[in-house]
Formats: sequence, structure tokens, C-alpha cells
Amino acid sequence: MPGLNGPDQAATDGLSAQGVFFDGRSSRDHPATLLLDGDQVRVRLGAQTEHHWRADQVTLEAALPGVRRSLSFPDGSRFETPDDVVIRAWERRHGRNRLLGGVRRLEGSWGTALGAVAVTGAVLWGTVTFGIPALARQAAAVTPVGVLATFDRETLQVLEDQNLIAPSGLSAARQAQLQSAFRDVSGWAGGPYRYRLLLRDGEPAGGGGMGANAFALPNGTVVMTDQLVALASSDRELTGVLAHEVGHVTHRHGLAGVYQALGLSLIVTALTGDVVSGATFAAAVPVALVQGGYSRAAETQSDTVAARFMLERYRTTRPLQAILARLEAQEGGAGGGPDLLSTHPGTEARIEHLRQLEDAAR
Repeated sequence: MPGLNGPDQAATDGLSAQGVFFDGRSSRDHPATLLLDGDQVRVRLGAQTEHHWRADQVTLEAALPGVRRSLSFPDGSRFETPDDVVIRAWERRHGRNRLLGGVRRLEGSWGTALGAVAVTGAVLWGTVTFGIPALARQAAAVTPVGVLATFDRETLQVLEDQNLIAPSGLSAARQAQLQSAFRDVSGWAGGPYRYRLLLRDGEPAGGGGMGANAFALPNGTVVMTDQLVALASSDRELTGVLAHEVGHVTHRHGLAGVYQALGLSLIVTALTGDVVSGATFAAAVPVALVQGGYSRAAETQSDTVAARFMLERYRTTRPLQAILARLEAQEGGAGGGPDLLSTHPGTEARIEHLRQLEDAAR
């Protein structure tokens, strides 16, 4: 209970701190001395007036950097002091704010601070390396098929606007042959996609376009350039390419790549504070499809799809191996889109993987 005009003596083995006292009835502060002795808490104002409480009646606020320590009392009054050393000693003696005290000690440790920075960096790295790709794959898997047509249409528009592709120069008869091969591949693959093969000139300006290339868009559109057709030594090679690209469609690799790229952009936006509108992200979708490559796992998965098709039809994967090697020899398969010869994994590793699949099928 609070008392007035108590004994005018300080405990010889207690703790004391200077500060200010608020009586709970006005905002005026009064210079005062805090006396902490065992289970007794006393606040002395001047020479005669003293308030006292039991320790279990006192509410002690947790420490905050730059803020005076505050003790609140049952009658609404409180005492504030900048003397954190005394208050911390009393906290330890009475077991107050143990958890927060531990946090404060951790905050004051350089080693802990550096460790926290390292942990934060590791979490961020893990999120970018594993978390975002995993979420992107899940998002791609549940995206409605009706949405995919928009991605195909807008991406083709970007390619045409940038003069990267133009109508094919192949004869009608040659195009019909390749369309027939594609129908065989897409019919074998199945799925809800609106498959179509677009044969296009990959160098409409005589250079600087997509060159010898093939790539797939999310809704089943596969683009193959005249330059790739000219590079092939047989239609079996081109069929292997088409099966590979259909593998990207059925496993939604292109769409997952888009979500991954936009997810990383969102993290960068959050860290930098840059505001990017939803319209900007929508406009970035075709760019991500055009410029993005595939991951190592995605390329391996699509090569496996192509190998299954070729082994069923021709009992060998050698045609696909041959055109991969030829693309590698021709400037490393350089091009402007998510091309057949992606850099992950390397061509040699992909060819070896196809060989192993063929050997395992014998």
C-alpha cells in the first residue's frame, strides 16, 4: 500500500537512483529518489514525503534504447530514471524481464549482430535459390489454361515488334511436312494445351534476330526458325527438337520461369523501396518469356521427354544428340529467346544424358 511521511532513511544495503516522480493526477514531474531495498520500493520526494510499495506491486517497463526506465505503481503514479544500471541490477535480483533482458544483451553483442546479418543473408539466399523457384513451379502448375493463351499472344507480339521473327520463307510443301511431324509429337504428348507450330524466319533483317532457334510458349505454341530447319540434316533431328519443346509446355517450364523472374523482382522492389505497378509486371511477362533461359532441371526434364518420344519412334536419341552438337558448334546456339541450346546444363552433359537414357532403354 502507498504510504506518506515514512521514515527518513535509506537502506544501507539497497539500491538508489535519481529521477522524477509523477503522482498520476497531473502531468507535472517532481524530482525524486528511488530506493530499492529487498522487497520494498520507496520513492522519496524532498526531506519528508515518501511513498512505498511492495516489489510485487510494481510494474517495470522493459528497457528501450534512449528511453528512461519507468516503474508504475498501483495508484497510477510512476517514477522515471535514466539510471539503467541500478534498474537492471534490481531486475536481475527480482527476476524481472528476463527474456527481454536476454534480448537486450544479444542486441549489444557485435558477434550476435554479425551472426544475425549472416543468418539473414543465408535466409535470403535460400529464398532466392530454392524458395522462389519452388513457389514459381507451384504457381505455374495451378495457373488456369485459359490464362496461357494471353502469354503466347503477347510474347509473339513482342518478337514481331522487335523484328526478331518474320513469316517463314519455307515452301508450303516443306511447312506441311514439319506440321505433320509436330502433330505426331503433340498428339503423343497430350494435355489441355492448344498446340501449334509456327515456322518463322529467325533473321528477318539479315542478322540480329533469333537465328537457328526453337522455343515453346506456355499454351503450346512452338516457334521454329527457318535457320534451324536449314541446319538440320534430317527431319528426325527436327522432330527431336519439337519433342523437347513440347516437354517444356507439358511441364510448364516457361511459365515457371516467368513467375520466378517476377518473384525475384518483387524481392528487389521490397528491398529497394521502388514501387512497381501491376501493369509493369504484366508487361514484363512476355519479356521474361523471350529473354529467360531454362534451369538445369527443366532442360533435363524436357530432354527426358524428347528421349522417350524418340525411343518409341526411332529407338535412338542420336538425331537429337547430333543437332545439339551442331548448334553448339554454330556460335554456341546464340539467340534472342529461350532457345533449344540453353546454357544450363552444358551441351556435353545433355548429350551424355541422352546417351544414358538410350542405353537404359536397351
